[in-house]
Amino acid sequence: MDAVAGLLLPVLIRQGIDEGVRLGVLAGVWTAAGLALLVVLAQWAAQIGGYRMTGRIGERVLYSLRLKIFAQLQRLGLDYYERELTGKIMTRMTTDVDALSTFLQTGLVTALVSMLTFFGILVALLAIDVQLALVVFATLPPLIIGTYFFRRQSVKAYELARERISVVNGDLQESVAGLRIVQAFRREGSGAERFAARSDAYRRARVRGQFLISVYFPFVQLLSSVAAALVLIVGAERVGSHTLTAGALVAYLLYIDLFFAPVQQLSQVFDGYQQASVSLGRIQELLREPTTTPAAERPREVPALRGDITFDGVHFHYGEGDEPALAGVDLTIPAGQTVAFVGETGAGKSTLVKLVARFYDPSAGAVRIDGTDLRELDLTGYRRRLGVVPQESYLFAGTVRDAIAYGRPDATDAEVEAAARAVGAHAMIATLDGGYLHEIAERGRNLSAGQRQLLALARAELVDPDVLLLDEATAALDLATEAVVNQATDRLVGRRAHPSPDHHPSSGDGARASHPSPGPHPASRPGARTILIVAHRLTTAARADRVVVLDRGRIAEDGSHDQLLARDGRYAELWRTFTGEEEELVA
Repeated sequence: MDAVAGLLLPVLIRQGIDEGVRLGVLAGVWTAAGLALLVVLAQWAAQIGGYRMTGRIGERVLYSLRLKIFAQLQRLGLDYYERELTGKIMTRMTTDVDALSTFLQTGLVTALVSMLTFFGILVALLAIDVQLALVVFATLPPLIIGTYFFRRQSVKAYELARERISVVNGDLQESVAGLRIVQAFRREGSGAERFAARSDAYRRARVRGQFLISVYFPFVQLLSSVAAALVLIVGAERVGSHTLTAGALVAYLLYIDLFFAPVQQLSQVFDGYQQASVSLGRIQELLREPTTTPAAERPREVPALRGDITFDGVHFHYGEGDEPALAGVDLTIPAGQTVAFVGETGAGKSTLVKLVARFYDPSAGAVRIDGTDLRELDLTGYRRRLGVVPQESYLFAGTVRDAIAYGRPDATDAEVEAAARAVGAHAMIATLDGGYLHEIAERGRNLSAGQRQLLALARAELVDPDVLLLDEATAALDLATEAVVNQATDRLVGRRAHPSPDHHPSSGDGARASHPSPGPHPASRPGARTILIVAHRLTTAARADRVVVLDRGRIAEDGSHDQLLARDGRYAELWRTFTGEEEELVA
């Protein structure tokens, strides 16, 4: 309606001049003016309706797109986040979606009306006078050539600009997240210089795009003026020879302005279109990113787990060309057994636990639970039966109650408190201002490391897992806090805590006595949870039923704490080194 109304106005002006002004008939002028008023009102209504409709539809499209992006980000494996900067990922959801939003809500209507107007005027120019149309069309070849080169160069400039703004956002996110380190090592100046350099690179890319616009827009206006001048020269001669009416010439000149106006309007929205086009391509690239832990075609339901875990010839590497993190691991863990994985940094301890949680899939071989390959199970149902406590517990902003109930949002207050009491966290929570309603800051920064770990253990207890994964849960804690968390872990495992010695002798024998090895444990406990522990401190490993020593992705030793000490192999060497370090710390 908007485009048709714009095409009708020159026709009505022509009618008013030829049938009213030229003949001196006032009624003809009033009739043309009245019809023109109706057309303008209809165009106004069409513009209101068009913008409202595209605004609503655009927002619905963007809403759906945000949900798809978020779902995809939740679906992708951990490897994607390990190779991509957080700032770049956030750019997809913010800057790229905003660019698409701007074009859908403003540029799309303008572009559609301009396209319809442009082709409508082509028809009108031919219908009024073919000779004058040919004069106007003589300016089309340079217009087409100029538009082609403008589009080609501007696409490169906009793609470069979008890539550089991702780098700027990534640098900003990284600098804010590591601000304490920046300040501690006095790197504010160099950080500001780096950010300024990257921002300047983005500015230069944007200036390049604006330079192309500054050349192209005046070029289109120049062609419009040339076309109008040529039509005036040819048209004036024809009006003098009475082969063209004055009204037709005026209408033709108006159509020339309308003919080039859509080109200029399209050029003006081209900035938004290019940004939206590049952003949409980047969003599509994200949505096409395959997950490294795909769902099975016919996933098996997981109502409950016994907890038998088998590693069958497992190989794994994090990236193409990387050294293997695991190389041919064969291991069987009976249900109800507590197993500690120990070894040097990079031995593959955490990788084994991540494979059990199915954060990754093996490069070769299989990880089985109760005899079934994890890749055949319903992933959501399987993880519902897991409890995971990482080395650095991540707590979302909210209350203490919300943090504990994260895995079971429908849990009652009584169940949340029972979980906290079960791991010994209730006393700590009672000391907080507000207790279970104490507000937790982002990432739990207003709590100590020990308090965060206790809440993480309570969070794992509340979901009542069949398999519990503890990934160096005490590695970052001091000795006193470690003892508290170990007691909480013992409650979570279902084992009574081993008493700590009352004193720490300074002799070598005394050092060993300060970490007494537990008595022999059964291979498994019917009805108990299967526990996998990545042990940084060997006091944690000594408390387990079984210790598996890893070295360069392979199993070096396997047995109980006492058995491995008696074997006097790799584990015994690690134990002697560890107890010597602990003696120095105590001293």
